[in-house]
Amino acid sequence: MTWLITGGAGYIGGHVVRAMTEAGERAVVYDDLSSGIAERLPEDVPLVVGSTLDADLVARALADHAITGVVHLAAKKQVGESVEQPLRYYRENVEGLRVLLEAVADAGVPSFVFSSSAAVYGMPDVDLVTEDTPCLPMSPYGETKLAGEWLTRAVGRATGLRTACLRYFNVAGAAAPELADTGVFNLVPMVFEKLTAGAAPRIFGADYPTPDGTCVRDYIHVTDLAEAHVAAARRLAGAAPGTDLTLNIGRGEGVSVREMVDLIADVTGYDIPAEVTERRAGDPARVVAAADRMTAELGWSAKRDVREMVESAWAGWVRLHPEARTQTRP
Repeated sequence: MTWLITGGAGYIGGHVVRAMTEAGERAVVYDDLSSGIAERLPEDVPLVVGSTLDADLVARALADHAITGVVHLAAKKQVGESVEQPLRYYRENVEGLRVLLEAVADAGVPSFVFSSSAAVYGMPDVDLVTEDTPCLPMSPYGETKLAGEWLTRAVGRATGLRTACLRYFNVAGAAAPELADTGVFNLVPMVFEKLTAGAAPRIFGADYPTPDGTCVRDYIHVTDLAEAHVAAARRLAGAAPGTDLTLNIGRGEGVSVREMVDLIADVTGYDIPAEVTERRAGDPARVVAAADRMTAELGWSAKRDVREMVESAWAGWVRLHPEARTQTRP
């Protein structure tokens, strides 16, 4: 099959492209390069530069490359920014998806994988978050992802499009240093940034009802996440028309913020104690995926552990920030 990967020049997208091509699938990337980096892509992977809001260009890309499946990753994804710019987020994430799905339906493309997020759940008060846990997003970003799922499923029901909505949990790591995340929006790179500056990493709240008082999250290596896309794409390729999958993509294991900060210190060699500050509004105590449905549907499960995530992420960080060399303890 030939897969159009929107947002394929991004951090996650670059890994999905690599996983797809290594699995023998043909990939074409569609990206506006607002945050993506063209150099992440293999030389033999075609790149169409444009927005998913451009209906004519989307339609041409589908036709010119004889696309038989779409993996839709392109989206704005910063929670705080979405609160400040809700109209932009709904335009890019929901209207962009609508334009893309209309083109997909018109072209008769049979398979569609939608990049969703655990943000659709909001603050679930459960030990393990299942796909049936009520969705109560707490930000415009999370709302756009939930609306995207609704729209994707509705088009599938109406047209027979085979769909999979993948709800990612916390993504970290890199398959290679040149594919590393260049943003500083998640815990791991935020701690790296503080350590590199010689400052104390911050822990937002240590009085949660968890074993060490800090928030617990489910982390998945970006390479595992990319391989989950391949598994989902292949599951759809052999499925009946109208097949609809909604799956958590995580490891099903919780790691606390303090545990992660301590692991980062061990990997990097920086010995700067973390500073505990006030809780952030809206941070749930625990968000850990139930991963059994994912395994049952895809015949796949995550393989890489948290240390591999941190070590590979650190190699990418040092490549971008040479001043952040690993420290040697006396």
